[in-house]
Amino acid sequence: MNMIEAINSAHKVMMARDPDVVVFGEDVGYFGGVFRATAGLQEQFGKQRCFDAPISEGGIVGTAVGMAAYGLKPLIEIQFADYIYPGYDQIVSEVARMRYRTAGEWTMPMVIRSPYGGGIFGGQTHSQSPEALFTHVAGLKVVIPSTPYDAKGLLIAAIEDPDPVVFFEPKRIYNGPFDGHHDRPVTPWAKRPEAQVPDDYYTVPLGQARIAREGAELTVITYGTMVHVAVAAAEDNGVDAEVIDLRTLVPLDIKTIEASVKKTGRVLVVQEATRTSGFGAELAALVQERCFYHLEAPVERVAGWDTPYPHAYEWAYFPGPKRLKMALEKVMAD
Repeated sequence: MNMIEAINSAHKVMMARDPDVVVFGEDVGYFGGVFRATAGLQEQFGKQRCFDAPISEGGIVGTAVGMAAYGLKPLIEIQFADYIYPGYDQIVSEVARMRYRTAGEWTMPMVIRSPYGGGIFGGQTHSQSPEALFTHVAGLKVVIPSTPYDAKGLLIAAIEDPDPVVFFEPKRIYNGPFDGHHDRPVTPWAKRPEAQVPDDYYTVPLGQARIAREGAELTVITYGTMVHVAVAAAEDNGVDAEVIDLRTLVPLDIKTIEASVKKTGRVLVVQEATRTSGFGAELAALVQERCFYHLEAPVERVAGWDTPYPHAYEWAYFPGPKRLKMALEKVMAD
């Protein structure tokens, strides 16, 4: 399966397994989603369990809050992460706080799915990476898969979690992994082991990182699309780098990070989002706090520009092979 097919499979498995799972959002019903992630759900499970919502992200999230408090498990789609801001107040003020404000009497077993990041020349309103805004909100879990296998397993785990999960899907790798080279064809998922996705039920635990590439000289900490860019950069430049795919930003698998950094002594953090106040800054701070005496060089960061997303310069905005090569050389030279 590619990532879209894996996400679709997770929907079907959980809707068949649990009658409380309800799917809705903009164009997710009859049309099957703008990226086809919900294709066939309405036909298979009916309009009561998979239906289209008005163009009102605040209304979509607010309705899901009521459903979750009632005991259902809403699985909602925000068509693009850039559209999530009208629903941000509901997410911060209601979704994230419900367990705390009711002293645990009510939970919010809901998942907010959304395609995020660049790669489709969508410009400023279809390409943003707002994950840091949600990692800062206590009460939310934030998940970003990088492979079809993880996408399905993490989504099922998120649906079963009693607390709210924001599930960002890197749309640049929906159909195939992305190594950052503009002129290099994308390797289809079908030719990669991470695409061997079981048809039936399985989970990937939240809060458990994956070693995407083992190494001993340097640790690269990243997530989503940038996992593939980091692995390609290490292999292209002959650096024995260990690449950590976080999978979930909250909860964070700090033990895997610590173990790797104490082994290598050098750290590069990579994110697609803008640099200032990005999640990479939190990662750099945690490494400094927990592994300072094991570091052989300062922690280096590679990120997107501190600018609104540039449509015409999308490939320059991406942390790509050239920028990662420079960062790898800098860390190794110190």
